[in-house]
Amino acid sequence: MTGTLISLISILIGIIAANVFGNFKKKYSFGFTGNTVIGVFGSILLIKTFGRLGFNPWSIMNNGDFDGFRLAINLVVSAIGGVLGLIIAKKVYQKFNKS
Repeated sequence: MTGTLISLISILIGIIAANVFGNFKKKYSFGFTGNTVIGVFGSILLIKTFGRLGFNPWSIMNNGDFDGFRLAINLVVSAIGGVLGLIIAKKVYQKFNKS
């Protein structure tokens, strides 16, 4: 695997997590397209933040030596980022659209 492929898989995991969470918790859903966009940005934001601790795709590859534990942490953080992005976006949306 390359670092780019790991990044794309992480983003895909964030998209899937946001859409699954949105389907189970309808009050946090923005529809398929909205959940997908929020999942992308939520996973990227948390992975970039958490990647500074050594869980970025290039640290996972570590000069050609694959580290499965770091990959698992990366994918879990990406899923959490997608879900947190959806929750935060819904809170902001509700805050701006008070009636």
